[in-house]
Amino acid sequence: MVVFPNAKINIGLDIVKRRSDGYHNIVTLFYPVGWCDVLEIVPGRCRETTLTITGREVACPMEKNLIIKALRALDENISKAAGDTVAEGWRHLPPLDIFLHKVIPDGAGLGGGSADAAFAVRAVNEMLNLGLTEPQMAEIIAPVGADCPFFIYNRPMLATGTGTTLSPAELNLEGYYITIAKPDVSVPTREAYAGVTPRQPDTALERLLDADPASWSAGVKNDFEASIFPSHPEIAAIKTLLMEHGAVYASMSGSGSAVYGIFTSDILAEEAAAKLADCQTFTCAMQ
Repeated sequence: MVVFPNAKINIGLDIVKRRSDGYHNIVTLFYPVGWCDVLEIVPGRCRETTLTITGREVACPMEKNLIIKALRALDENISKAAGDTVAEGWRHLPPLDIFLHKVIPDGAGLGGGSADAAFAVRAVNEMLNLGLTEPQMAEIIAPVGADCPFFIYNRPMLATGTGTTLSPAELNLEGYYITIAKPDVSVPTREAYAGVTPRQPDTALERLLDADPASWSAGVKNDFEASIFPSHPEIAAIKTLLMEHGAVYASMSGSGSAVYGIFTSDILAEEAAAKLADCQTFTCAMQ
């Protein structure tokens, strides 16, 4: 089975509270975009599951890859979650050969690794006819990574809590175009959160997003930008360039370092991307 794990962007990101467990409660809207990896999963030829990665280099041992962690979580929960499927013989996952071609950049706030993990679980669920529902898969995969449950649903979702509490969002950006730019710098999550002071926003994000995207710049903010832009001016410069070249809204995604601009014209989106030759860029129509 071949699937195409796609990236996401964060539209707005309010960091509202530091939790007693050291994590933070956030409010953000996850929106899928068309920058994709390629993932193939087939029955294993050996006794052990294998993972082969091509494309962009991934500096991560196999046992720490999110795909392997996600499938391990699925294997540990399969008997409990699959119900009647257990009678058909799937008490544990069989060996699998996994081939991942990486395109989405890491350290970008685009959720590429989480997408790979979630799409692997979805693919195995379909391949083996496990019969797991989306909520069941999301629950299983949540401990693997905060973005993982979103990619099980892979449609616009308002995320709260640590980012794993999801509710459907009505936002539809069909007719718009997006350019995403990833500079040659990454922002560690620890660094991103270290500079943030949690706060309650004056207006709820979901209310702000009811307005036309051209008005979002007045109130839809990514709280990470205030601390990351001064220490990484090259990231701030991308946002400025996107706005100067016609974006109706631009923002860093997640904790960065990718920045996206939303445009009303594919020509404007492509022209902005052409000005960012030092970055990895991607442009497509929004769905």
